[in-house]
Amino acid sequence: MVLLQTILIVILVYYGLKLLLKWLAPKLLNYAVKKTSERFGQQFGNPQDFDNAQKKEGETTITKKPFRKSNPSKKVGEYIDFEEID
Repeated sequence: MVLLQTILIVILVYYGLKLLLKWLAPKLLNYAVKKTSERFGQQFGNPQDFDNAQKKEGETTITKKPFRKSNPSKKVGEYIDFEEID
């Protein structure tokens, strides 16, 4: 009789954990994704909240990179012409 009770308890615990994980896993993943996106936004100083987008539908935003002036007078090194010896 004790063996049957033990098997029944193991089966109940197994199915109980299975149902509990089905309920908790999506919530835990959602929490982890939210925390990761918050950390990513804080690290780069530009948190993007996709849920509260302030753009109107059809609005276009163009951002240009600043013009980077090249410095041709900057010497990088000396050019050496090598000759192959047989």
